[in-house]
Amino acid sequence: MEYRLFIAEDNAQIRKMIRDYFSNKKDECFVITEASNGKEAGELLKYGEYDLVILDIMMPYADGITLCKTIRKTSDVPIIFLTAKTMEEDFLAGYESGCDDYVTKPFSLATLYAKCIALINRSKGTVVSKTICVGAVRMNTENGEVFVNGKRVILAPKESELLNYLMNHKDKIISRETLLNAVWSDEFEGYDRTVDNHIKNLRKKLGEASKQIITVFSRGYKMTE
Repeated sequence: MEYRLFIAEDNAQIRKMIRDYFSNKKDECFVITEASNGKEAGELLKYGEYDLVILDIMMPYADGITLCKTIRKTSDVPIIFLTAKTMEEDFLAGYESGCDDYVTKPFSLATLYAKCIALINRSKGTVVSKTICVGAVRMNTENGEVFVNGKRVILAPKESELLNYLMNHKDKIISRETLLNAVWSDEFEGYDRTVDNHIKNLRKKLGEASKQIITVFSRGYKMTE
């Protein structure tokens, strides 16, 4: 397969490392376009079409966050940030600007390559996405990981199952009985209070996203964006 890869990175050595590593792959052919600063990247991105974009966050003239926001006005091309920043607020700013993933410096070329291929395949529909998103909440249904605005949230197994069910039935009112049957099945003689207690604990853990789970009086719960 041939893929068009765009790299914006002001460090020439890093660009060369990425270019050499990707060019030596036998299974895929990469046509690589490079930019050494934000201004150059902005111009090239206006007129080129790419399968994936790699952006350094800290670049002269225009940073990666600004470029990402500009790209997202017209394109849903997969975007990966390269960054030396590791603070949570930096990651949140990146995700809010529209990036798909992060690779922190110093980084493994194998990891970068794997993430690029996974995002390209997903964007082209060659794999089934295992991620569901509702508002600020994102869940990987394969491993059960949950993130609120990019920050990992640790849930108990039943809380995770409950959240999964609500997210998969977004904007629908789900009765307590339905939730009991879906999450607890025949494990025990359930009762409404079981659902209420788990919803209460789930809301606490979701923090700022807790308001997305709405109580519908006498009918049950629903999750909205």
